[in-house]
Amino acid sequence: MIYLSGKLEIRHQFAPSVCSISKICGCYVDGDHNKVATIKEQFLTMPEEETFKYFEIFKKTLSGSIGKNLVTMPFPTSQEFEGGTQEFLCRLRKSKLEDDDLVNEFYDKVIETYDYTGNYLIMLIHDTYDIPGKTTDGILMDDASDEVYEYIMCSICHVNLSKAGLSYFDVESTFHNRVRDWVVDMPDIGFLFPAFIDRSTDVHNILYYTKKPEELHESFISNLLGTGLPITAGEQKDVFHEIVAETLGDDCNYDIVRTIHDNLNEMIEQRKDSPEPLTLTKNTIKNLLTESGVSDDKMENFDAHYEKVTSAAAPVPQPAENPDDEAAIVVPREKSTVMYASNVANTRTFEVKTPDVVIKVNPERTDLVETMEIDGRKCIVIQISDQVEVNGIPINNN
Repeated sequence: MIYLSGKLEIRHQFAPSVCSISKICGCYVDGDHNKVATIKEQFLTMPEEETFKYFEIFKKTLSGSIGKNLVTMPFPTSQEFEGGTQEFLCRLRKSKLEDDDLVNEFYDKVIETYDYTGNYLIMLIHDTYDIPGKTTDGILMDDASDEVYEYIMCSICHVNLSKAGLSYFDVESTFHNRVRDWVVDMPDIGFLFPAFIDRSTDVHNILYYTKKPEELHESFISNLLGTGLPITAGEQKDVFHEIVAETLGDDCNYDIVRTIHDNLNEMIEQRKDSPEPLTLTKNTIKNLLTESGVSDDKMENFDAHYEKVTSAAAPVPQPAENPDDEAAIVVPREKSTVMYASNVANTRTFEVKTPDVVIKVNPERTDLVETMEIDGRKCIVIQISDQVEVNGIPINNN
């Protein structure tokens, strides 16, 4: 077996031939935040048709891009002591979901912090995975387990009425109005605890999943998980762009921005086979700008610009004015300014934009576009080949 990245290695376990999920628990919640029904079953005794549907949901909870849909978040040290959020999740995992009071307490915490007005299903599973040893060339050895990874995973899925329509009835050989029923959607959010990092258990981190990267559900993260809030993928791009613009100042011209884009894409390409995505630390960005030709004079103020922009994007939280006010649910926590190169760079297209014109270029051919002054006017010049189309119509450019 070839070595898989962390999330893929765990996803690979959600199949009948290798599944070892011991327990599945669930709570169906209505739009008024009432518990409608709960389930608790031995997963491996469930009908095969149902397990396949659950596998789809579990796999989806570990899908998407690292740093966008999937974010590794560290616990503050304070949350690892008795009464902390990490300590609670550790007890939940240790119970193997056998402690009904503890599981119900978890449901209550989700209902209190998950901001959604419709019906939804909270799913919780417990599993253990014998981590196979690995040879130096990346081959997994199923008969040589180095460690047992014990984890819980939560998936929160919206439950919606199926669409109205006509349905065919075999007995009558005709069509009638279809009976609408409640259907479980793919997960909106979820998490894996502990995180699975470097093929090992990491109780100091949690892997968080969100279907929509721009909707992180801050109350859920702050209060139930107790971790710092990551800045969203869109915010990461805005922060990076502002750092570049602030540092370059009046030197922010087409040629240097194109060079930064090309160099950043080259860095991403060099790391494409790595199981972990490229993160843009302060030093990484500084080196990127320096190697892209930003002058020493401009780089002298880089540190100040970086601190200014990142501090504005992730301000230090202020305590509530009235700590005894029970209505104030959200516990403010400091945001993390970790940026991923894949969220900042567009490896599929290079875009040049004016108020009236948008030019999209193959990122590997940015050399075809340049700026120059013609008859006293600043122009964007595109080098063309013999094949040119306008609105899909080939034109003669001789």
